[in-house]
Amino acid sequence: MSGLERGGAPRSVMGYTPDEKLRLQQLRELRRRWLKDQELSPREPVLPPRKLGLVEGFWERFLQPGGLWRKQVFKTYNAGVYLFVRVLIPFWLCHYYAKYHLAHQPYGFIMSKPKIFPGDTVLETGEVVPPMEIPSSHH
Repeated sequence: MSGLERGGAPRSVMGYTPDEKLRLQQLRELRRRWLKDQELSPREPVLPPRKLGLVEGFWERFLQPGGLWRKQVFKTYNAGVYLFVRVLIPFWLCHYYAKYHLAHQPYGFIMSKPKIFPGDTVLETGEVVPPMEIPSSHH
């Protein structure tokens, strides 16, 4: 009667023995405890205090919210972006268009200075250009 007990029912149908039930309950409890131990508390992990270098310490303090320098850098950056996008780029586009598309001369607005001859008056200074002295040649 190895496979049958008490009235002919197989052992697998009867369920676990009290020892097996106790062992399974203990295993479940150990697993629950192990899983519970894997959860970190708000205080964990406990790390040693970091020693910051000179540059890293500067950036750590600089990037803290609400700092005066941080606000100033942000304002300067915004002003630079505004100047570049709203002033310099449109100015460059207008300059390029006027230089290469509006001018009637080739090469844009670049013009040669008018020639000055002896006896002419220089407009900027008002002085009269003296006559040229040509040395005599004895050839």
